[in-house]
Amino acid sequence: MANPGTAPRASGAGGSASTRWIQLVAAIAAMVAIANLQYAWTLYVPEIERVHGWSRASIQTAFTIFVVFQTWLTPVGGSLLDRYGPRALMIVGGICAGLSWLLDAYASSLTAFYVAAIIGGIGAGTVYLTAANVAVVWFADRRGLAAGLVGAGFGGGSALTIIPIANLIKESGYQAAFFWFAFIISAVIIGAGLVIRAPRAGEAPEVTRPTQTRRNYTLGEAVRMPVFYVMFLIVTCVITGGLMAVAQLGLIAKDLGVKEMPVNAYFFTMAALPFALMMDRIVNGFSRPFFGWISDHIGRENTMFVAFGLEGLGILALSELGSNPWAFLLTSSVVFFAWGEIYSLFSAVTADTFGTKHYGKIYGLLYCSKGVGALLVPLSNVMMEASGSWTGVLYLTAGMNFVAAIAALLLLKPMLRKHHALSSEAPPIPTLVSRSAHA
Repeated sequence: MANPGTAPRASGAGGSASTRWIQLVAAIAAMVAIANLQYAWTLYVPEIERVHGWSRASIQTAFTIFVVFQTWLTPVGGSLLDRYGPRALMIVGGICAGLSWLLDAYASSLTAFYVAAIIGGIGAGTVYLTAANVAVVWFADRRGLAAGLVGAGFGGGSALTIIPIANLIKESGYQAAFFWFAFIISAVIIGAGLVIRAPRAGEAPEVTRPTQTRRNYTLGEAVRMPVFYVMFLIVTCVITGGLMAVAQLGLIAKDLGVKEMPVNAYFFTMAALPFALMMDRIVNGFSRPFFGWISDHIGRENTMFVAFGLEGLGILALSELGSNPWAFLLTSSVVFFAWGEIYSLFSAVTADTFGTKHYGKIYGLLYCSKGVGALLVPLSNVMMEASGSWTGVLYLTAGMNFVAAIAALLLLKPMLRKHHALSSEAPPIPTLVSRSAHA
């Protein structure tokens, strides 16, 4: 079999070479904007609690609702994407995103926040899926890198707005921050939607890698294949393990006694926990294009084995060494770094395996694994309360990553090799032309 890194031939005769990069930049901009709905939410919770006096748990229920609707409705979004094209879906997602925070600005009851979370989740899932579709459709030759760059917009994009949002909340209240950023987020996403389109005939590179399918599978065909369920299992293990470790980082830092311990970085000194959270944004965003680029050269499954194994080792090291503030910072950074790539790798491998014509529906169903993982995260609290220690939780999450790493190499890799061998006997995929291509 040919080397996975063999460069394919580009066939972008139908448009300038810069066209697809403009599409990618627009997709990344949309992801940067939508990231605020997830990553900036934590800035609002204390102020909402102070103003209304509701319990933090009841307020955070809105976040759970947001994640569930962001993930579990993506198959519906994928169906609409395949039918109406990326431009319409991106604009609708931008409207929903802005409307969500606009409702939050005027919400005076928990029910109103929950309704806003539903609308925001729908908007975020729609934008995420549409942006990922841009990467895999326009960049068959650099699919891992492109998917990673789009994922980085979501994983690290909020770093650009965290400080402005925090300052506006401090100076004018959380309602003003919701209000003004509702319009900013919506404007950026809708602007990206006006740029985004599907490639016309001959504009995008052709599929020529031996590790990319030569036909487009339907959702019905995909869910009848064992390889789809192996992929779903691997993603669920990694996402659940990562969420369990990452979501509880503040409590872990407190129980290990390092939450407020200073870390001297020569140029500045910061408490271990906020320093670790800052590093999270940086390494999580960087890891997605980095591992995506690596996967374009050494293969997706080999990259998964390395990344998932690294995350497992990082979690074990956090369990054993985390009581030292420097060790806590470094080991948690390793965990964040290795965890972020899951989104870029499986976005790319979905298109590699099943084609791009029905990518929206198939990846949308695979993305539901994030919702499964989010629902399993509370088990870590149950385990910790039962044992009185985070050790069992961290060993379990590390084990889930090791299982995923081994499964990627020993199960997924041979299954995909066989799948692509059968696919190579099928007729080549026709050049994709969407109804939105000329919109």
